[in-house]
Amino acid sequence: MQLDSGKRDKWLLLIGILKLVKAVLLIALAIGAIRLIFGDAAENLERWIRRLNVDLKNPVLEAFPSKLDALNPRKLSLVSAGALVYSAMFFTEGIGLLMQKRWAEYLTVIITASFLPFEIYELVVKEFNAFKLVLLLANIAIVIYLIWRLKHERKKH
Repeated sequence: MQLDSGKRDKWLLLIGILKLVKAVLLIALAIGAIRLIFGDAAENLERWIRRLNVDLKNPVLEAFPSKLDALNPRKLSLVSAGALVYSAMFFTEGIGLLMQKRWAEYLTVIITASFLPFEIYELVVKEFNAFKLVLLLANIAIVIYLIWRLKHERKKH
């Protein structure tokens, strides 16, 4: 759907690109989870720590081995499957938005708005951090913008 001036909607383009980036990151997560299932997780972690020259006294790294032990093939399979499902959803949204399809705008509003309660819960109840806040605000802005755009386009026709 093109605007009156014949130019592509830059915000729609940006949202579409962000959805595709999320899809690619989720595929990387799925592949990483699959590799952990069929490989030695501790050995892989140690190799990456050496490659990245990470300080072993880092508090995040000190807590990581206990979290890694909690991962089992079943949990990693679920993570991988979930990541692939969500990546397909984000690819669908992203490609549809890049093509400026109205159905993709509706789909993105529905899906993004459906995640807002979970994001608020994560931010308020579980753990507050700046990244989660920025993500929540960005998703709220996306929903508001797309609703505005859909209403604006409907009035023109």
